[in-house]
Amino acid sequence: MKVLGKGFVFMMMGLLLAGCASSRSGQVYSRDQARMAHTVETGVVEQVKQVTIEGTKTGAGAVGGGLAGGVLGSTIGSGRGSTIAAVAGALAGAAAGTMAEEQLTKADGLEILVRLDSGRLVAVVQEADVAFAAGERVQVLTGTDGTIRVRK
Repeated sequence: MKVLGKGFVFMMMGLLLAGCASSRSGQVYSRDQARMAHTVETGVVEQVKQVTIEGTKTGAGAVGGGLAGGVLGSTIGSGRGSTIAAVAGALAGAAAGTMAEEQLTKADGLEILVRLDSGRLVAVVQEADVAFAAGERVQVLTGTDGTIRVRK
């Protein structure tokens, strides 16, 4: 029964962390951005640089890791020793869960410099799910919420 409980805790932790990941893709819109007007400007890509988009730190990893560590720690020993192990396991699990959340949600990105037809230069960082090259004509979309994205 304890093995089944541990498996359940780890499965729930994984689902919790997977649900925290939000996309920074130029092709993914949030629910709030759907059916909203976007300003479209055209321009030419001047430079593309690979970057890393840091992972999220929502606290979900700490909660999931703390729960898993506490459950695992409580299986060690009995009485007061079990309680101490549960607390230590929860603390270690929370730290590991925080690091895991950040690592699981970080992404490869691109910093795209675009010279707009108006002459203005803009830099946009988005996930590296579409390749861009210097000299390529693109569209730059700006939402009313301030989000900006580059698309072909």
